[in-house]
Amino acid sequence: MRIFIGIDLDPEVRARIERFLEGVEGFASEARWVRPESLHITLKFIGEQPPERVEAITERLRRVEGSAFEIRAGGYGFFPTAKAPRVFWIGIHAGPQLTELAESIDIATAELGIPREDRPYSPHLTLARTGSGRRSGSPKWRKGDGPNAIFAVLEKRLAAMGELDFGKMTAREFILYQSQLSPKGSKYTKLQCFAFNRS
Repeated sequence: MRIFIGIDLDPEVRARIERFLEGVEGFASEARWVRPESLHITLKFIGEQPPERVEAITERLRRVEGSAFEIRAGGYGFFPTAKAPRVFWIGIHAGPQLTELAESIDIATAELGIPREDRPYSPHLTLARTGSGRRSGSPKWRKGDGPNAIFAVLEKRLAAMGELDFGKMTAREFILYQSQLSPKGSKYTKLQCFAFNRS
């Protein structure tokens, strides 16, 4: 089972992003755009695990503590850079609780032998990718990165739009998801929800 841990979006925030996507997808028609219903804030990507390990991970995640906090979706950028764009994303802004939650989850899963993250947590929502390959969403520079005309028109249109703001939401839980790859894109299934245990 290919699994990851994330936070779901409020319907209102998702609807605003969906309207935005309808308006801009045509400016980069060769990119692979994410379906709005698939959008989520990733906390930790784990990858392929046998079912018994998924059970152990679920049990360990039940002990992760946290309290509700506010998240704002807005702004945008490109990975690895705007001059060599491979991924188009919008920003996720929150207080220290979001980073602390990601760190707690990273530590909890490391106790089960899952490798720790090797770079600081950088919350974002991936909207579109160019190229193929599973790791194409990585913010790191990769061999072959360079100027890319696929996002050129989109970049010009975004620059003329001014600040992007998709609203605020309150995170009250995090979720263990299963990711199933298909030619139409990834399908995500919620395996378990973990409500924050501090008020």
